[in-house]
Amino acid sequence: MSKIDHAMHQLHSLESMAKEERWINRLHPSVKLFLTILYVVLTVSFSKYQLAGLLGMVIYPAALFIVAELSLKDALWRLRIVLPLVCIVGAANPFLDRTAAMNLGGIVVSGGVLSMLSLMLKGVLAVLASYLLIATTSIEKICYALRQAHVPKILVTEILLIYRYITVLLSETRRVVTAYSLRAPKQKGIAFAAWGPLAGQMLLRSMDRAERVYQSMCLRGFRGEFCFGGTGAPGRTDVLWLVFWTAMLLVLRFVPVMEIVGGLFV
Repeated sequence: MSKIDHAMHQLHSLESMAKEERWINRLHPSVKLFLTILYVVLTVSFSKYQLAGLLGMVIYPAALFIVAELSLKDALWRLRIVLPLVCIVGAANPFLDRTAAMNLGGIVVSGGVLSMLSLMLKGVLAVLASYLLIATTSIEKICYALRQAHVPKILVTEILLIYRYITVLLSETRRVVTAYSLRAPKQKGIAFAAWGPLAGQMLLRSMDRAERVYQSMCLRGFRGEFCFGGTGAPGRTDVLWLVFWTAMLLVLRFVPVMEIVGGLFV
C-alpha cells in the first residue's frame, strides 16, 4: 500500500469510527465541541512552570479514551507526524532559561526544562482532545455544532468541503504520481526538476474538478450553505455530561489538586 492509499484508508477509518453507534458518539455535538474548546483553553492557560497542575488535565482525555473504547496506541500512531512538531516548540527552552526552579532528590531542574515539558504536554493534550472530538463526532455534526455557535457559514462550508474532498485530491495525486512512475520506471521518487510542472498540473486538475463539483452542487440546490440536519436540543444526559465535565475541568484548573495529592504522600 502506497503512502497516499494509506492516508486515504486512515481518513475513511476515522470517519467510520465517528459514525459508530457508541454512547459517546450519540452525545449532542454542541456539548462535545464546547467541552473540547473549554478543555484546550484551560489547558493552555497554565503558566509555563505549572507542570504539576497541568498533569491533572490528563484526566479528561484519559476518561474519554476509556468511555469511547478508543486505543491510545492507535491515536498516537495516527498523530505520529503532528505530535513531534508540537513537542519541538519548547525544545530550545532549556538553553534559554537556566535558572534553578526546583530540586528533585539532589537533581536541580531548571526553569527551561519545566517550561519545555509544560509546552510539550500542553500541545499533546490539545491535539489528543481534538482527535477525540473527531473520532467520536462526524464532520457533519461538528459543522452543525459550529453553526449553532454562530460561526460564519462560509467558514463552516469550507471546513466541510475540505474534509469531504481531501480524498479526491489524494486520488488525483495518486493518478499523477502513478503516471509519472510509469514514464520513469527506473527512477526512484520524483525528480526535483519535475516538482513544479507536476504541482501545476495538479492545481489545474483540482480547479477543473472543483468547478465540476460546484456545478453539481448548484444543480442539487446548493445556495451557499449546507443543510446539516438538526439533532434537536441537548437531552438530560447531554446536560449532565456538560455540567459534570465543566465543573471537573474548572476544579482541575483552579484548584491545586495534584499539589494537594502530592503533599499527602510527603
